[in-house]
Parts: sequence; structure tokens; C-alpha cells
Amino acid sequence: MIGQSIGHYRISGKLGEGGMGVVYKAEDTKLKRPVALKLLPETLSREPQALARLEREAQAASVLNHPHTCTIYEAGEAEGCAYIAMEYVEGQTLRALAASGGDSASPGIGSAQFLLPCSPGHAVNLAAPV
Repeated sequence: MIGQSIGHYRISGKLGEGGMGVVYKAEDTKLKRPVALKLLPETLSREPQALARLEREAQAASVLNHPHTCTIYEAGEAEGCAYIAMEYVEGQTLRALAASGGDSASPGIGSAQFLLPCSPGHAVNLAAPV
């Protein structure tokens, strides 16, 4: 995928992957800015349930407005790939942050706390500080 374009996003590197998708660093060639581009894997890209879940994920994340969440720029489909384009944030992965015991630059998060968004403005604490 590196070097390929999906719509007006040119993929420059792989950031990570999970069960529901692969996230790449890309350049928005229209606005000349870096983005994180989440793509469904090919195995899920034709499944209506997976497409609906990706759309719900984009909708739910797009209503969040907080310094510790990334901004959703767009959700769409191009070249047969469903995607979410979002703010690219330089830094550690959540896995690395959790392994280090938290971010000392963020008072109040001495150990990694994980929040699950349930509905706009609400969250459930999945792990209390240790």
C-alpha cells in the first residue's frame, strides 16, 4: 500500500493494524497535511456489517471534541477501499504508553487509564489507576 493513493490520500507508511483495520500515515494531497488513514482489510471491505461498523465508528468519533482525541476529517470509499481519514498525531502508541505506566506530562494519568466512549459526552472507565 505504501506509495499508493486512496482518493486524494497518498500513503507513506504503516502505523498499526488490528482486527478491524490497518492504519497508515498518509498525505492529504488536496490540503497538503499529514493524516492517519484507517482502511478496512480486503477481507472485510465487501461485508455490509463491517462497512456499517466503520461508518458508526467515524460518526461516533466525529462528535468527540477533546484534547486527547483526534479529529475525524472524513469517512468515505475510494478505489474499493472504505476509510476514515483523521488527524495524524505524532507520538507514542497507546500500547507503548500503557507499558511505560502512563505519560508523566499528563497529570492525573499516572498510570494508563482507558476510556470507552459510549455516547457523545459519556465514557466508561475500563481500568482504574494502579
